[in-house]
Amino acid sequence: MNNIEGRMGEINIAKIISRVSIGVVLLALIFGAFGTVGAGERGILLHFGAVQDKVLGEGLYLKIPFVQKVVKMDVKIQKDEIAASAASKDLQIVTSKIALNYHLAPDAVNKIWQEVGTNYNIRIIAPSIQEAVKAESAKFTAEELIIRREEVKEKIKENLTVRLLERSIVVDEFNIIEFEFSKAFNEAIEAKVTAEQLKLKADRDLERIKIEADQKIADAIGKAEAIRIEAVALRQNPQVVELRWIEKWDGKVPTYWGDASPFIGINR
Repeated sequence: MNNIEGRMGEINIAKIISRVSIGVVLLALIFGAFGTVGAGERGILLHFGAVQDKVLGEGLYLKIPFVQKVVKMDVKIQKDEIAASAASKDLQIVTSKIALNYHLAPDAVNKIWQEVGTNYNIRIIAPSIQEAVKAESAKFTAEELIIRREEVKEKIKENLTVRLLERSIVVDEFNIIEFEFSKAFNEAIEAKVTAEQLKLKADRDLERIKIEADQKIADAIGKAEAIRIEAVALRQNPQVVELRWIEKWDGKVPTYWGDASPFIGINR
């Protein structure tokens, strides 16, 4: 009797364990069939590891447990800062730091995952920046790279946009944070600027001296003309001398004249 009861107990425990196991498997199947894709993400559906054409958008999704898997990719705007080195048209070495804002094309994340994986920063973006900077920098002289920096920036951005779009990466913003040349080139630029400033100062001084000389000549011509006019007047009318003398006379007759005053009726 005791043996029968013992066996019955073992059977019941086995049934319980079996039912619990089945329940756990069912729960795993149920919960494993559902998932969610967060905001700013896309889901890549893998069927036995093979990438499927379908890209899962934000929200709830359904998959086959143990057969299918979902890998999530971030499609929000990301930022990278990458150092780049290139040669200018006149063979000056320029080093720069590039700041790039970009995002993955949401409908092509499965392609990126299949071809590159998650290392797209190292495998695609960094090399593309290097190539774009080299290609566009070679079209400008070192001096033009400085003077026409905004144009250079736009050219590099256009080049990089085309390169990355081919790999399903979208450029949002592009900036050149640093733009540096060799010490020798910087010294040459400083010397050139100093020479231009000195030349400009010399030109201004020369112009000032010329203006002052012209003013002096004009004054001299004016005075000579005045003297000429007065001389002509004196020749034509000798009494002008007496008129000038009278205009300057204070009304007093010098004592040494005595009675020989040239003016009649003047009391001393």
